[in-house]
Amino acid sequence: MKKIALHWQILLGMAAGIIFALIMTNFSWGSDFISDWIKPFGNIFINALKLIAVPLILASLIKGISDLKDISKLSKMGTRTILTYICTTVIAVSIGLVLVNVIAPGKTISDETRSDLITSYEGDANVRISDAQKQKDAGPLQALEDLVPSNIFGAASDNSNMLQVIFFAIFFGIGLILIPEKTAKPVKDFFDGFNEVILKMIDLIMLAAPYGVFALLAALVVESPSADLFAALAMYALTVLIGLAIMIGVYILLVWVFTKNTPSFFINGIAPAQLLAFSTSSSAATLPVTMERVEEHMGVSKEVTSFVLPIGATINMDGTSLYQAVAAVFIAQAFGMDLSIGAQLGIIATATLASIGSAAVPGAGMVMLVIVLAQAGIPEAGLALIFAVDRPLDMCRTVVNVTGDAAVSLMVGKSVDMMGPPNVKEWDDDYHPENNEEVVETSSEKI
Repeated sequence: MKKIALHWQILLGMAAGIIFALIMTNFSWGSDFISDWIKPFGNIFINALKLIAVPLILASLIKGISDLKDISKLSKMGTRTILTYICTTVIAVSIGLVLVNVIAPGKTISDETRSDLITSYEGDANVRISDAQKQKDAGPLQALEDLVPSNIFGAASDNSNMLQVIFFAIFFGIGLILIPEKTAKPVKDFFDGFNEVILKMIDLIMLAAPYGVFALLAALVVESPSADLFAALAMYALTVLIGLAIMIGVYILLVWVFTKNTPSFFINGIAPAQLLAFSTSSSAATLPVTMERVEEHMGVSKEVTSFVLPIGATINMDGTSLYQAVAAVFIAQAFGMDLSIGAQLGIIATATLASIGSAAVPGAGMVMLVIVLAQAGIPEAGLALIFAVDRPLDMCRTVVNVTGDAAVSLMVGKSVDMMGPPNVKEWDDDYHPENNEEVVETSSEKI
């Protein structure tokens, strides 16, 4: 019998958890049974995600930065690529923050339900609310001061110090680039292997996702069965989807302004990669198709795509960053926390930097969200609120990630004059590159 895809398993686990909890609430002992025997498995799953956060940041970020050694040879292209990726990520996070503050999906939850939530996660919530208040009372440069750790091992032992870990990883990666390649090779090989191990650990953790979701949803229903909570969750999902749609519009506008290519040209060119991204939820798995579409159907040279797109699959996670911003503020709103402007600016910084270290595989976005929540002082237990809709949103935000990679590739190709023949706008799916002298090797052939 054919194995059910993981995303369907997660959705089935979600539905089973809700149904199971609704059945158990009909018995006087049902709620206690779920709290004592089901909820702990959900907590174990959340702890596993938190466990992998620091190693993932160190491995992915150091590997990603050390892989940028080619910038020394392609400084013009490299600088423009990195700056453009950072700018689009900041735009994405800002869009998410504006939408979640305007729509305020978490504030649709009644005071009674909010009190139930805080009671359910009282210890965690109170600590985070207290930490958030301390952030509000801190001086204007406190965030900058806190960025540099005095002890990396101490910083790595607490997820709330994740920006310090990110700072160290970036600093370490830059140092790795600047030393002789022969000296750096053993260290780089270690982190390449370390990164592969961490990605495999994420795969193993995600195999338990259906059971974790089952436990989390069952506990959520019995602890706060109010319908307005699920209405707020629907509003949250809608807010994310609106933000992702706006971000795709931003890419179309940027391509139109900077490359003079029409929206239909861009969408028709990248559509197959978008569909694959939606089905796989992985920028890395979609990379060969993205490269083929951008090279052969949009006319960007192989020199540009082979440099810009792999980097984008590693560090450009605009859809993920937007979702993290919306999720963080939504959870804060659900717990009755009023995030200051400074805290929300911190979310922009953390989500932008965390996206650089986010692995291009399904489930990594949820791990990175742990980092954003911890840094902003928001209860990580709030992950239980959004896990129900995370998988379909993961599929949608991967589409945005891949679209952003293609848009930046077009803009960089145009800026360094490495676009294809002048008639590239007229290319379509019936175009046969073998009839053109400037034949480019497809990414699938390369890989």
